[in-house]
Amino acid sequence: MTLRFGLIGTGRIGQVHAANIARSDEATLAWVADPFVDGARQVADRFGGTVTADPEELLGSGGIDAVLVASPTPTHVDLISRSIELGLPVLCEKPIDLDIARVDALRDAVRSSGVPVALGFNRRFDPGFAGVRARVAAGQIGPLEQLTIISRDPAAPPAAYIAVSGGIFRDMTIHDFDMARFFLPDIVEVSATGTAVFDDGAREHGDFDSAVVTLRAESGAIATIINSRHSAVGYDQRLEAFGSAGMLSVANAPTSLVSLSTAEAVEAKPPYQDFFLERYAQAYVDELHEFVKLVRGEPSRSPSFEDGRAALVLADAAQRSASERRTVRVSPAD
Repeated sequence: MTLRFGLIGTGRIGQVHAANIARSDEATLAWVADPFVDGARQVADRFGGTVTADPEELLGSGGIDAVLVASPTPTHVDLISRSIELGLPVLCEKPIDLDIARVDALRDAVRSSGVPVALGFNRRFDPGFAGVRARVAAGQIGPLEQLTIISRDPAAPPAAYIAVSGGIFRDMTIHDFDMARFFLPDIVEVSATGTAVFDDGAREHGDFDSAVVTLRAESGAIATIINSRHSAVGYDQRLEAFGSAGMLSVANAPTSLVSLSTAEAVEAKPPYQDFFLERYAQAYVDELHEFVKLVRGEPSRSPSFEDGRAALVLADAAQRSASERRTVRVSPAD
């Protein structure tokens, strides 16, 4: 069965999802909604679908089998809630919300509905990261002792974006919190520090442009997350898993596999990829495929609503830790 998708939100990430739905043999773009209806029309002109400025018209159309929410964060809770009321499986971009109280208010409804709800933590589907995680789970390097995640963006976002982003931990690091939980789901302690050393927007809005987070798991393993809002060398996305019997690592993705050797330099290499849409292109494709499996009732690797909540809990704990300069305890069972 080909799933008919309703897409809500046609900004940058919405356009990525629209293209992947259109290319998929398992899905078709049936409806597109955006209050900025010209954006919806442009997406529909390229990828198909009926256009509306009102998400409620899309949800109540009777012409969709699943919903993909790529609209701004403040809309997520209401759109998930309405989707599950109508029995429509939903894949929602992260985070669920910036306020854990709003997430918790929806939690019981999601649990009791039985409707599939997945969160857009696409990095779980990156072939490199997923491959390392599978090999760690298979015991190839022995028990995991240390996990290091390095995530640096090419450039800081505009100050206007930072003002509504919820801060670096809820906006940027939340992907890394989910990745840490992908390897170590039993995190019990969060220690974070942040600073604003180069970005005026971060300073203006009381945010950080650089951060380091240490997470301790119940097993005793330690995860370290290193973030920066800029990187002169390109989009810096690395991971290392260290265990008693060895180490597995994921390097940055280059723009080319060609290197140059001359009298002045040996094996001079091209830059790293410079944008998340390029770096994680395949991950977004696989994310959609796994969600389709979830909707069909097949075994699926899609991150759940609970995964989205757990990442936000860690983000909130990191914010408290960095602001209050103390270690914050969390419960993996909460």
